[in-house]
Amino acid sequence: MRHDSAYAPFTRWDAQWYRRIAQNGYGYIYHHPDGRSLKDYAFFPVYPFLERVLHSVTTLSVINSGIFVSVIASIFAAAGIYKISRYLFGDQIALISVALWAILPMGVVQWLAYSESLFSALAVWSLYFILQKKFLRAAILASFAGGTRPVGLAVVTAVVISLLLEFRRGWSFRLIGSLLIAPLGLLGYMEWVNIQLGNSGGYFSVAQGWGNTFDGGLSFLKWIIHGSALQGLAISLAVAGLLTLLWKCIRDKQPLPLLIYVGAFVFIALTTSGYFGSKPRYLLPAFPLLFPIARFLSLRANKSIVYMLGFVSIGSGIYGALWLLGSGPL
Repeated sequence: MRHDSAYAPFTRWDAQWYRRIAQNGYGYIYHHPDGRSLKDYAFFPVYPFLERVLHSVTTLSVINSGIFVSVIASIFAAAGIYKISRYLFGDQIALISVALWAILPMGVVQWLAYSESLFSALAVWSLYFILQKKFLRAAILASFAGGTRPVGLAVVTAVVISLLLEFRRGWSFRLIGSLLIAPLGLLGYMEWVNIQLGNSGGYFSVAQGWGNTFDGGLSFLKWIIHGSALQGLAISLAVAGLLTLLWKCIRDKQPLPLLIYVGAFVFIALTTSGYFGSKPRYLLPAFPLLFPIARFLSLRANKSIVYMLGFVSIGSGIYGALWLLGSGPL
């Protein structure tokens, strides 16, 4: 596939949908050759809003504004992952966790004009504040995360359940307010879409048009059964690895908010339809899954850790380049 410049792959796919929303607002429909009607309401508003604001106050284009937001957000996300893992496990595991998150094969999406980095930053710091019992801050960030990506449901669920459990110790206006604020971004946007489309199930009809619906895992089964033997084996191993890491998170007794968050993330990834090639980037914000790996690596000699991380980073760089220049993060 040819591109006009090395910059071009960073501005394709979802980046153009976000750009269009930032410039023109919502309401665009693309009639796909396969008969689908793809509506831009599938893309949540916080990220294109930030693109629009930055574009309006600088000389940056909308796309470059989006890349700038992603780069800065990725730094904040990494800082939040460090804070949480340091709070739970100490400095060494915190450094390894951040390094692992940075060199994930799908990590290239962190600096695209996509919303993954922004969502990751909002989710990480929301969870950090809920662990620190700073409920209002956690709720506000959870609300913004819910207005950034539909998987904000995982953050909102973790924060809301944590807040409800706090009621056992007594109630306060701050606690009640936090409980009301946390789901506002997610539910507010979905209801706005319903109103715009004049349909109580409007948002879900939009998601269905994009092929993103809850199917209980049938999509995974189809990919395994109808694909090549190698593809089926790779998917099976990936799912097994994912579930193993989740089990390790539980066995390591990670705090309940993190377990709820990452458990909801894995559940959503495995039980919803959609293009399978996008699943890895959807899991990018599921950072607690990295903690068992980081703990394992921390038991190795420092030189071994450097070699392992270096080897993985080289492999991830090659994979990321091939992915970005090929089918990409569709």
